[in-house]
Amino acid sequence: MDGTETRQRRPEELVLPHTLSPGRLSAASEDGPLSVSESHVVVLKPPGSELTRETALSIGLQVIVPFLFAGLGLSGAGVLLNYFQHWPVFVEVKDLLTLVPPLVGLKGNLEMTLASRLSTAANTGQIDDPQEQHRVISSNLALIQVQATVVGLLAAVAALLLGAVSREELDFAKVELLCASSVITAFFAAFALGVLMVCIVIGARKFGVNPDNIATPIAASLGDLITLSILAFVSSFFYKHRENRYLTPLVCIGFMALIPMWVLIAKQNPPIMKILKFGWFPIILAMVISSFGGLILNKTISKQQYQGMAIFTPIICEINSISARVLLFLVVPGHLIFFYIIYLVEGHLVPNSKIFVVFYLLASLIQVTILLYLAEVMVRLTWHQALDPDNHCIPYLTGLGDLLGTGLLTLCFLINWLLRSEAGLDGISEAASGPP
Repeated sequence: MDGTETRQRRPEELVLPHTLSPGRLSAASEDGPLSVSESHVVVLKPPGSELTRETALSIGLQVIVPFLFAGLGLSGAGVLLNYFQHWPVFVEVKDLLTLVPPLVGLKGNLEMTLASRLSTAANTGQIDDPQEQHRVISSNLALIQVQATVVGLLAAVAALLLGAVSREELDFAKVELLCASSVITAFFAAFALGVLMVCIVIGARKFGVNPDNIATPIAASLGDLITLSILAFVSSFFYKHRENRYLTPLVCIGFMALIPMWVLIAKQNPPIMKILKFGWFPIILAMVISSFGGLILNKTISKQQYQGMAIFTPIICEINSISARVLLFLVVPGHLIFFYIIYLVEGHLVPNSKIFVVFYLLASLIQVTILLYLAEVMVRLTWHQALDPDNHCIPYLTGLGDLLGTGLLTLCFLINWLLRSEAGLDGISEAASGPP
């Protein structure tokens, strides 16, 4: 009877690490071998499938195409960011640039954690049943809508506070525009990418491919393009209608009023409700960390010595989102390919210097090495604390990736400019490059 109850109850659980921690295993073994073995057979070996250990080669073959696809998407996002920064709304409301890393980082904080949870559910057979699949998917999508709405508003507040501290003033006329733009961007980007992640995980399950190896690269490739486009067009709309004093407050209130509905949908899945109650700290802290990267971008992107930085920012910040040791072997050739593509598209903005290329590749290797090391340490710590790595590690790594990427990229441009200035080539470079 106990074994039957375990089988009925186990598919409802989406977040599994606490059920598999060593402490729980030893405790369960004292209750009797039958319930432990049956419950774990159901969780770890869904009908018709067997666990196989992936080799570095198999992971590499599955990762390399999505990795290249992600790089192309991020290259396009860099070109878009360089284009959008000259729009009137970005020129007038400088804090919008501070919003870019945290809003783009929501892809890691929300969509990639969603993809990881769904991948776990797919690999354990929890979404094989159509009714269970609908419940798991709807509750997870509702969860990220709540998180996106709240974190989108908090990201706008963080950008405003950082801008006020750095400029020692706060422009209240632009507060409403920033908040409304951030909330709408976070909401619709989360919905679009969430649906995309669901389709990818279900499709990968049907074709027998591990969703973990393809979901995050595809999210990285399309997430930046979608988020930047929504932010640019929505903020421009509000900027054109800035005389209407009631538009932006009503938008913010309207999206906040939807939160109770999303909570009711999420309630049908108790583990998701647990995340909704206790999973805020990682994503909010990651957003704050990314906001400091946004502040660096805001202060450097318009200066002559950092010309072209907007194009490289999405690539160096987001390419770290693909995990596995094989990534270290893809960093240098991957970045060289993306660098060449950017050079072909926006050659006049790319520093024409071998020194810059060397420092850029070195910065990429340093960033990815640090993140992979931190990933291993954090996963071990979260498992030791019986926490879910999907919900706790990915947001921190995304925020740190944004901050490290923006900081190292700024350092690359600064070193390149200083070296060329000392060599007397700065003036020649400026004359040859010209304005964008």
